[in-house]
Amino acid sequence: MKSILKMLMVIALLSSTQTFSQTKNVKFETVKILGNCDFCKSNIEKAGNQKNVTHVVWNKDSKIATLTYDSKKTNHDEILKRIALAGYDSEEYLSPDETYAKLPECCKYERAIKAKIMSMPMDMKDNTAYNNHSDMPSSQDKRALDVKNNSQLDSVFDKYFILKDALIKSDGATASTNALSLTKAIQSVDMTKLSTEEHTVWMKVLKDLYFDSEHISDTKDASHQRDHFTSLSENIYKLMKVAKQDTPVYYQHCPMFNNGKGANWLSKEEAIKNPYYGSQMLTCGSTVETIK
Repeated sequence: MKSILKMLMVIALLSSTQTFSQTKNVKFETVKILGNCDFCKSNIEKAGNQKNVTHVVWNKDSKIATLTYDSKKTNHDEILKRIALAGYDSEEYLSPDETYAKLPECCKYERAIKAKIMSMPMDMKDNTAYNNHSDMPSSQDKRALDVKNNSQLDSVFDKYFILKDALIKSDGATASTNALSLTKAIQSVDMTKLSTEEHTVWMKVLKDLYFDSEHISDTKDASHQRDHFTSLSENIYKLMKVAKQDTPVYYQHCPMFNNGKGANWLSKEEAIKNPYYGSQMLTCGSTVETIK
């Protein structure tokens, strides 16, 4: 049996090697992921795979997945989190209960890993998959959990607002410095402490948040910074919509920017102060939504 499994792993590895034959930063790993059937295999591989970035091959008999990925573009954690969000537990990341519940009956594997973690003393759980996006405390602890979740994103939001204020002043040098602070805030977010909904959005916007914040920090040209600020604002908006806010946040729109196509931004102030034109058209725009 072991020899057959080894042979299957070698075949998967050869297939992955061909897929990444032109990539220099390739990593190969194996990990146990729970599932039952061919439908599970399809779901796991679909969730894990990204063209020219990640190749996942899962064996339903051994429950072992072979991960091949470009380490410059992704990592072990991101792959397993995507698979967990599709409904499949690994030893590091548990699927949210509501996601697991939506799997077809044939795919509802025995959640042995979850049972093992839940039987551990609390101090041991702190170093296991318990801290990921499922098995959160009961409703009596929900208020404290919400505070902890918010603290993971508050710094990102705060740095965004500071960056926005620099663009209002057309201060490219300060905006560059503030964007670097935003990048560091993004890097500091502990994804395992986000709520399920926050985590789902975070995984979708993370790459673009990095891209835009880094590009803004790499230049002192306010015009170029504003080009990236448009997409940065769209992704911050998506994230803020699923995060709890202590005070209202105003989603505002400039109809003139980008050759009349318009652009949006977020502000703690209801009064319009346009970051795309600064003093040239400071009050150009309107509030299109209030996020509470």
